[in-house]
Amino acid sequence: MLHARFGTAVVHPLAAYTLGYFALLTAIIYWVTSRLVRANPDNFMGAYFGSMVVRLLLSVGLVLLYLYKGGAHEGNGRWTFLGLFFLLYFIYAGFEIWAILSNLRPFSKPSVITE
Repeated sequence: MLHARFGTAVVHPLAAYTLGYFALLTAIIYWVTSRLVRANPDNFMGAYFGSMVVRLLLSVGLVLLYLYKGGAHEGNGRWTFLGLFFLLYFIYAGFEIWAILSNLRPFSKPSVITE
């Protein structure tokens, strides 16, 4: 509906592919992180931050590939793609951070109340 009314100024034609890219990337990174944590439970932070670096590098690589393949010559469509891409990037990153924070267990020992 937005695409029919506003065209590429609001919705880029590659929006569905970008959403699929992030869904697939998130599934792969989740699988790799879970395997690394299963192999060594004490290495959660390394696995998680490593997955964040991999996501960042793959995402920047995809944006550079888009620009190299002719996306830089699209005019307004270029800015629409970049806005969509980074909006989805931050939404997926925020969702993963929320999922991690909501599943944290308190690491402190229960306090003993003395009277």
